[in-house]
Amino acid sequence: MVEPLQFLVDRLATPIGELLIVADRAGKLRAVDWTDHEARMRQLLDRYYGKGRYALDRIGDPGGLTRAMRAYFKGDLTAIDKLPVETAGTPFQTGVWRALRKIGKGRTISYAELARRIGKPRAVRAAGMANGQNPISIVVPCHRVIGSDGSLTGYGGGLPRKQWLLEHEGALPTR
Repeated sequence: MVEPLQFLVDRLATPIGELLIVADRAGKLRAVDWTDHEARMRQLLDRYYGKGRYALDRIGDPGGLTRAMRAYFKGDLTAIDKLPVETAGTPFQTGVWRALRKIGKGRTISYAELARRIGKPRAVRAAGMANGQNPISIVVPCHRVIGSDGSLTGYGGGLPRKQWLLEHEGALPTR
């Protein structure tokens, strides 16, 4: 029998809700999600790693990741730029997620632009679906993708959080 993957999980209070930070033993981020969406996060982990094929052990600040996320929320927007991530997904999904990390702070792009950036300009819906399946929110900044008309559309944590994150990063004027 294969030993289950050992993931480490920590929780961080933020101005927009409590965040779950999941890392592997090497200190690479595997998932970041809001505690009010923990069931969805577990579904994604089940899909990517197999139901019952991983264990979540509570530990404070795995690999310094919680400290970096705390710094980001306190205003050091560069604190998460180089955090190591490890994701499971299809080659298409992982390509979309790599492209997301290249969107600069204070910037947004449309779903159509995201599709163009991965070399699949006709795959706008597929790029949007992959964006929505991103297991590492904030660090892999799916919140920086908006509608072609500039509207805030689709964010797994809810549109108020998306708006807050974009305002925090200077991509939207504050209310």
